[in-house]
Amino acid sequence: MPGQTDLPTPTPNTNLDDQRFWDALAEDRLELPRCNSCETVVWYPRPFCPECASTDVEWFEASGQGTVYSYAVTHKAPGNWGAHAPYVIAYVELAEGPRVMTNIVDVDPAQIEVGMAVRAVFHAGKDGGAVLRFTAA
Repeated sequence: MPGQTDLPTPTPNTNLDDQRFWDALAEDRLELPRCNSCETVVWYPRPFCPECASTDVEWFEASGQGTVYSYAVTHKAPGNWGAHAPYVIAYVELAEGPRVMTNIVDVDPAQIEVGMAVRAVFHAGKDGGAVLRFTAA
């Protein structure tokens, strides 16, 4: 399928605050922080809660399950992404609550719809890092 698993996998820019997230992706796991004060699951991973500002956050392994909240099919793109069109950019609402911007892969773009069940897949980059993408559940 065009624009699917062969999408470019950029090297993530990591820091001490989100390194655990990237390390888990490289091991085919999705780990996220959760606030112990208000139970908010924190996205984008950081050491404090964006809802209540608490620094009492704890990492946990998320299910990797979600639903398509919104999406767009990209038919033309600049640079090395152009050769992979059409491909799908989407917001996926995780079962744990947050919405993440990602790609939907290994699904015909014409078959994707809002509310579709998806699951996490982990695409390794050349440097050993990985990125989070989703496919049909």
